[in-house]
Amino acid sequence: MKRHELPTPCFVVDEAALKRNLEILAGVQKRTGAKILLAQKAFSMFRVYPLIAEYLSGACASGLYEARLAHEEMGKENHVFSPAYTPAEMQELVTICDHVVFNSFSQLEQHRAVCEKAGVSYGIRVNPECSTQEGHAIYDPCSPFSRLGVTRANFRPDLLDGVEGLHFHTLCEQNSDDLVKTFESFERDFGEFLPQMKWLNLGGGHHITREDYDIYALDEILYYIRAKYPNLTIYLEPGEAIALNAGWLDTTVLDIVENGMPILILDASAACHMPDVLEMPYRPPLLNAGEPNERAVTCRLAARTCLAGDVIGDYSFDRMPEIGERLTFGDMAIYSMVKTNTFNGVPLPAIALLHEDGDCELVKTFGYEDFKSRLS
Repeated sequence: MKRHELPTPCFVVDEAALKRNLEILAGVQKRTGAKILLAQKAFSMFRVYPLIAEYLSGACASGLYEARLAHEEMGKENHVFSPAYTPAEMQELVTICDHVVFNSFSQLEQHRAVCEKAGVSYGIRVNPECSTQEGHAIYDPCSPFSRLGVTRANFRPDLLDGVEGLHFHTLCEQNSDDLVKTFESFERDFGEFLPQMKWLNLGGGHHITREDYDIYALDEILYYIRAKYPNLTIYLEPGEAIALNAGWLDTTVLDIVENGMPILILDASAACHMPDVLEMPYRPPLLNAGEPNERAVTCRLAARTCLAGDVIGDYSFDRMPEIGERLTFGDMAIYSMVKTNTFNGVPLPAIALLHEDGDCELVKTFGYEDFKSRLS
């Protein structure tokens, strides 16, 4: 199948671009000895898990269902972190996970016996209280009053018996200088406990495959940790870096209305198909388009839901787009298909894989039953 034959809306993942990212990440593993895991919360297209497994050490999950997916479809190291687990979830998690990370000492105490009986390695997430993010507090685990991770003031050294690892996650789409800054804060507050640990997880948010990412600085901080704490296995959990710039969302212009400017009504939706556009917020890149007023005609791109604010953004074009024309949003493999919903009964985008030979594989389509089955 050719690209233009795919239905819209449709997420299209580029196999060649995915491989390029994976090769960069595999290089970090080979040079530093660190292990890199796929953070499924960012990218869960399990059709390509066998490919990812050729390069990475495994996957990490944010709960039972993601953990099951990694166990079933990847079959490598499987780690899980959640702010809280139910007893029923923990009974299953210890049968499919290698590492379980707890968000609090109360959760650790509640589930410790189950983990020890199963022989699962367990650890605690800490909060280094080192915020390096700007402009999107919704994604900042170190923001004031954060529920994520134990601060030094609340840390319980007396409960560390059996704890094999420490975990922190503070970054979001950031460069290695912020990791270095964060580790300095972490080591100052929690470094005294590292000699008794078996592993250290540096979390996610590492934009390793971004063009301007300083991989040399990443390698250096990993070399430093391994040299100072040779007892530790080091893990990183990037999500976006695996599929950064490796996918698109193809959409079709359904109608054009006028109200002070041309407004293109698309079969894609910010609210349903790319909610980060509204949550962060941000303006997604659009192929062959520019900033407002940069080119000949400026249009607003919006969805067909009843939500008045379901607007993707304003873009300029060399000519006026036409009804029936296809448009393509870039960098849509990450935090997109994992966050879709069926608000208003809007159809979910299909999922396709663009192979290296140029052929497109239509991996999954969705219909009315997918909408109905989520209701009662």
